[in-house]
Amino acid sequence: MTALDAWHRSYAPLEDEHDYRVTGIEGTLPDGLTGTLYRNGPGRWQVGESMLDHIFDGDGMLSMFAIAGGEVRYRNRYVRTRHYRYGQRHGRTGPRGLGTQRRGGVLGNMLRPPANVANTGVVLHAGQLLALWEGGRPYRLDPDSLETLGEHTFGGRLRMTAAFSAHPSRCPDTGELFNFGMDFTRARSLRCYRVDTAGALSRLPRVALPYTPWNHDFALTRRHLVFVINPVIPKLAPILLGTASIADGLTYEPHRPTCFVLVPRDGGPARVIEHEALLGFHIVNAFEDGGDTVVEFVRFADWNQVATAFREFRTSDFPWGCGLMRYRITASGRIEGEERCALPMELPHADVRRAGRPHRFTYFAGRDGDGIGIYAFDHETGERDLHRLPDGHGFGEPVFVPRAPDAAEGDGWLLVLAYDPDEHRSRLLVLDARDLAAGPLAAVPLRHHVPMGFHGTFTARVASPPGDAPA
Repeated sequence: MTALDAWHRSYAPLEDEHDYRVTGIEGTLPDGLTGTLYRNGPGRWQVGESMLDHIFDGDGMLSMFAIAGGEVRYRNRYVRTRHYRYGQRHGRTGPRGLGTQRRGGVLGNMLRPPANVANTGVVLHAGQLLALWEGGRPYRLDPDSLETLGEHTFGGRLRMTAAFSAHPSRCPDTGELFNFGMDFTRARSLRCYRVDTAGALSRLPRVALPYTPWNHDFALTRRHLVFVINPVIPKLAPILLGTASIADGLTYEPHRPTCFVLVPRDGGPARVIEHEALLGFHIVNAFEDGGDTVVEFVRFADWNQVATAFREFRTSDFPWGCGLMRYRITASGRIEGEERCALPMELPHADVRRAGRPHRFTYFAGRDGDGIGIYAFDHETGERDLHRLPDGHGFGEPVFVPRAPDAAEGDGWLLVLAYDPDEHRSRLLVLDARDLAAGPLAAVPLRHHVPMGFHGTFTARVASPPGDAPA
């Protein structure tokens, strides 16, 4: 079996829901590492004999690692979405997916929106644990038991047709949460939101754009929400008529501009600056530098490679970006780009305490000629630190956890969920962010694998599920 074939075993489903204290931890968990890591991603891409055709169509499954006193408790639960409940009742898929068409051909898919599978992001805000997806409202779960409590409407402020996207950002100064949603009820526009520390949502003025985009991420500065809008555009006619899936209806149109968009946090008109077409999906951070705004993201070279990897995820290579970029939006409207790190990479992450401020370290999964690993890139020195994974092992997004609330940037740990194909099990790796090459401080072995997922978040709150399953 090749390393590529081995890694793809991580797409096998995890049908069972678990709750247990992890035993056999290798190494020692750091004394100061206390809190809960939540991760979200598809838990299965098959319901009965129905195979799902796109990586983003899998049923959302949250994993929880509660860490305290040198011990770890693991729990996973599927989000009880309409798509999941239908599959449990009927033993096959029912609602239309992002890339999986519904039974019944054109008539079965005409005018039907994709099912919200709540499988992409996760955030804990104002005591509410939210499972997030690209095109719909979040699902709220109990932060201890992971029981699904239902779709979350923010007290009715988020309409049924509205979306609350998968990449919110919290201001480290005010504690407010900001997000956006694609608004297909009104062409060429974007809707942005502010959620206060009590969980109340308010809408910012609608942003007018030169085309209707499909957008994935944004960054938050002290004054703005910063977007890099790619000209990846849904062709609405075949999608609405049911002749194409939503994913197949997305096209990259490089004759259109990429739009760098600055949305004032406190209201007021957005600033839209057009640039030659780019591709970037995950934004690391953004910050103001005098009158300029700097935004950092992973750039991609080929939309077809990305689209193919998402559609043929069971057999194709991971959709790697081609480098880490910083773009400066000057006060005069000029845009200047600079490549910081040329390496196939994805799933970038920075210390969330640096949101809206200049940051020194960017963490990501990357690949070089010798294989795949978890990297820390130092913007001051240009050096890369690396923990290399064995051939064929899978990887997840590295999440930085500071050693203490006031610890210096980079002084903490990276939490990475890695997959071992030989044992068909996953391990939570705890790496010293200051010395990745030294290897894991601790490896937390699960009894099973966790399917390849997307994004996670860490909170200092220690989840306390009811009951105590035997070790």
